[in-house]
Amino acid sequence: MRFATWNVNSARARIDRITAFLERQDIDVLAMQETKCKDAQFPAERFTELGYEVAHFGVSQWNGVAVVSRVGLEDVATQFPGQPGFHKDPAQDQTVEARALGATCDGVRVWSLYVPNGRELDDPHYTYKLDWLAKLRDQAAGWLEQDGSAQVMLAGDWNVAPTDDDVWDPAFFEGKTHTSQPERDAFDAFADAGYVEVTRAHTPDQYTYWDYTQLRFPKKEGMRIDFAVCSPALAARVTAASIDREERKGKGASDHAPVIVELG
Repeated sequence: MRFATWNVNSARARIDRITAFLERQDIDVLAMQETKCKDAQFPAERFTELGYEVAHFGVSQWNGVAVVSRVGLEDVATQFPGQPGFHKDPAQDQTVEARALGATCDGVRVWSLYVPNGRELDDPHYTYKLDWLAKLRDQAAGWLEQDGSAQVMLAGDWNVAPTDDDVWDPAFFEGKTHTSQPERDAFDAFADAGYVEVTRAHTPDQYTYWDYTQLRFPKKEGMRIDFAVCSPALAARVTAASIDREERKGKGASDHAPVIVELG
């Protein structure tokens, strides 16, 4: 099975590129993040025309997650148990955002994840981000405790650069989100729970994101923040992984590149 995860930064704006990518790379399952549309606005028919089943969760022009699959799509969940919500005013209802969607595809429980950005280290969104990751980690650990042979993939835009090698200039990120120690500890906690990030071993020293500003892409000033974190049983099935840097090029590109994982 060929799986991919991609922060598409607007499914409607990039639908032609997304469908062309699916065909060019012969992708069986694609997890998308930042679709930026409500469910009724998502271009599902473009995927069904290609033989994919579709699950999407979006409630506004922000966030949004999806999974499309041509190998089956069952048991869709639009949030993980215990997923925290957010509102900048703590006195208001903390709304669960469209940041996680789970679906079972050919026996693999795929979660498309758009981890909160955090914004600034002193912003409530940063606390929300750490809580969000902690709650997801607790659930993920529980899934392994229930079934050590579980086939689980936590894939998407994690908005964390786990090591200094994952950013073009560590000094530039001092005092900023994505590289702070609490965020890195939150990411590493998934490995402590038994999960394995499966793309790095096959794609060393490669970035997945380049900001649109300051000519970051041609200057090779990127970040590695998109990952596939797998249960041990699923990690053992991984035969290859790659980052399709070509999809960051040209007119109308997302600021992220797709990450591809091959399962035997």
